[in-house]
Amino acid sequence: MDTKTVLLCGVGGQGTILAADILAKVAAAAGLKVKLSEVHGMAQRGGSVTTVVRFGEEVHSPVTDPGCVDALVSFEILEALRNAHFLKAEGSIFVNDELNEPMSVRIGAQKIEDDPVATLKRRNAHFIPATETAVLVGSPRSANVVLLGALSRVLPFDENLWLDVIKARVPKKTLEGNIAAFKAGRDSSDSRGYRKEVRL
Repeated sequence: MDTKTVLLCGVGGQGTILAADILAKVAAAAGLKVKLSEVHGMAQRGGSVTTVVRFGEEVHSPVTDPGCVDALVSFEILEALRNAHFLKAEGSIFVNDELNEPMSVRIGAQKIEDDPVATLKRRNAHFIPATETAVLVGSPRSANVVLLGALSRVLPFDENLWLDVIKARVPKKTLEGNIAAFKAGRDSSDSRGYRKEVRL
């Protein structure tokens, strides 16, 4: 397969790095070459965290440029807006429908645009209630895995491969909740028609 690039973004504590690691391990288990790069902001204080996962028959670099990302997975709305310029014109965006205002906005030092959701919808973003879904399946900290479930519908990897990697990667005490979160995200994306609309 051609090299594919997925950019995952969020803020510290949302599980961005774990989600990227699971994706990378799934691609590797499928026999593909994988390269991964991470950019940590003030991750311990809720700063931006961005991870790029590239996979394919040959992968020459772990980094990407604007306009080169096949799929953007964002753990909240403002990070999706901040990173949307990396997406290809025909790329896919999966966004947790949660908005976390940074401290600079809260204290009035910066402003956000009037309607970031409308801006992302013009890019055909798919909004997913990942946090709400994680709570509903009894695993409140697994919104990241809900988003992976949605993403899995547009990637060429078997569901069982995803489940095997999740089982090997997450702590045993959280396994049941993470599996439920993944399946809920996957089922949600299927019911919303993402599988038909986009395919990497």
